[in-house]
Amino acid sequence: MSDSLVVCEVDESLKAKLKKFRFRKETNNAAILMKIDKETQMVILEEEYDDITLDDLRNELPERQPRFIVYSYKYAHTDGRVSYPLCFIFCSPVGCKPEQQMMYAGSKNRLVQIAELTKVFETRTTDDLSEEWLKEKLAFFT
Repeated sequence: MSDSLVVCEVDESLKAKLKKFRFRKETNNAAILMKIDKETQMVILEEEYDDITLDDLRNELPERQPRFIVYSYKYAHTDGRVSYPLCFIFCSPVGCKPEQQMMYAGSKNRLVQIAELTKVFETRTTDDLSEEWLKEKLAFFT
């Protein structure tokens, strides 16, 4: 099985963008949306969003195609502290083509390594992508 698993390389310009994104100084929510280019078998930048809520981001996602998201989130803790976790979200909606799902699933860990992220979440439906869902996931880390 693992012989047929395709691990896509990450585009060099995307690597640089992810590194820059990790050290951003802005305090608003922002996202990098990535997809796999099937022809080149590369993970590439699809879109960058500044000052975007998860609800708005959810509306930008294709319904039946997987996507990788790196989301910088302004997280207000219950004790009044504010942090800015970087979250890696792998969205693989039910109904995706199996070969697409395999390419994305096979490439996820490599991308997480390159982006040096520890808060890694997956969802099988874009409906999950809400602030409540993310807070629930992040509560594990606090």
